[in-house]
Amino acid sequence: MDLYQQLKADLQQGHFAPGTVLKQTLLAELYGVSRIPVRDALARLKSEGWLTAHGKRGLAVPQFDPQEAEDLYLMRMRLEPLLQELAAPNLNRETLGRARDILDAMEASPALGAAEIGALNWQFHTCLYRAAERPTLFAAVEQLHRQCERYIGYQSRSLDYQATSQGEHYQLLDFLERGESAAAVALLEQHIARAGRALVEHLSRS
Repeated sequence: MDLYQQLKADLQQGHFAPGTVLKQTLLAELYGVSRIPVRDALARLKSEGWLTAHGKRGLAVPQFDPQEAEDLYLMRMRLEPLLQELAAPNLNRETLGRARDILDAMEASPALGAAEIGALNWQFHTCLYRAAERPTLFAAVEQLHRQCERYIGYQSRSLDYQATSQGEHYQLLDFLERGESAAAVALLEQHIARAGRALVEHLSRS
């Protein structure tokens, strides 16, 4: 795991609290590297929304914002069901089998960290969405997922939502395997909306 991946995983697992200012010299010492890879990793994480500007040249871990979380899930619940609907006619046994293997891998490893859960969650949806062969729409959805990653990590830690999410994933896959694409699309929209509302309500109370 390179420094970018390690730092991202540590952010997702809550090792750096929101509001923490990250200093290159301290991070270089913490991870046992020079300041150059630290600088490069921080710049990449800032471009992906994991960090925010602080002062003239500093970077900090952003606070969790209920309005931002709501905007992200509202966009996802419009775009992802559309992408799933377009993908459904192109899904075959091989693709559906790969998607089930990903869910089974998640099920077989209950001690997965937030970073691993987020990565496997995206792999599952990617497996189903790529069949749409709509690269522009897929790229927009992929960008939303990147912006959601830190919220997904927070949700899995703070709300213990993984069991609910996993059950809905299996139900979605069952619908697709039976050719019930309309039911799958409706479930996906509900899946995103329920998780989004739960997160926003929790952040608003915190």
